[in-house]
Amino acid sequence: MPVIVSRHEFPAEGAEERNELLRQAAGAVIDELEGSASNLEQAFLLTFTEATSRCLLDPLAEYAPTWRAWVSAMQVGSALFASATASEERIDARIAGKVRSIPVSGPNSAANPGNWVKAFWLAIVCREQDRMTQLCNVPISLLRASGTEYDEYVYAWIDALQSYWLQRGNVSEKLVAAVNGTKPDATVIASRALMLKILYPSLELFYRYLRQDREQFNTVLAEALQWHKEYWTEDEDRASSSEGLVALGPLAMAALAHDAGFPFQVQSEYLPRALVEGAWIGEFDT
Repeated sequence: MPVIVSRHEFPAEGAEERNELLRQAAGAVIDELEGSASNLEQAFLLTFTEATSRCLLDPLAEYAPTWRAWVSAMQVGSALFASATASEERIDARIAGKVRSIPVSGPNSAANPGNWVKAFWLAIVCREQDRMTQLCNVPISLLRASGTEYDEYVYAWIDALQSYWLQRGNVSEKLVAAVNGTKPDATVIASRALMLKILYPSLELFYRYLRQDREQFNTVLAEALQWHKEYWTEDEDRASSSEGLVALGPLAMAALAHDAGFPFQVQSEYLPRALVEGAWIGEFDT
């Protein structure tokens, strides 16, 4: 019997027009990237906002404009870290249907842990294994050099993800360190609501994925989506943000689990089915 977690209500009036405005705004910023890498963070925000916004009218992510938007967000997120880590003066990055020559930025505030995790989730969803590898080779020291404040657990979490993908070993120990770092006495930056309902569930899902605990994975996935819904409806500002339309961390974990053959008992518009299943893989140049 499937478990269904319905998406919270979101105003659909004018959504198509908003999507087009976002596409145009993102395109304009992307076109400026060859002149300055400082625009990468804005491009990342705009492309990711368009990607999630398109899932309002396309909850299964079954239409080409939606997948194109997700691919563009993935490309920009990866380029942000390629620019921050490259030793050359410029990098070549395919973004939005065109190879662009982007200046190298070096360490900067945009190359931070939060953007790294988002970029990695997008690479997983788009099944971009080369980009996953490139992101996993980003030194944690560079993320610390961003100058942005994050709770310490996130560095252990990223270390666990990088070690898993690059097969470095000690993944379980690093994941335990990350989980321990989410306890109330260890966190000072993230609010308890953000930690419990948005950040922590991905760690629990990853743990169940590593253990191949398929039944518990489904249980935790359903709980994660319910917590996601609660978080994004706790106040008016959150409820009006398109970021809440998709549960990105659980989506990435669901994509990993799908490709590993996990049977799914959870259905939700927070997990667009075509993204979980990688239905559009290979249809766009990435």
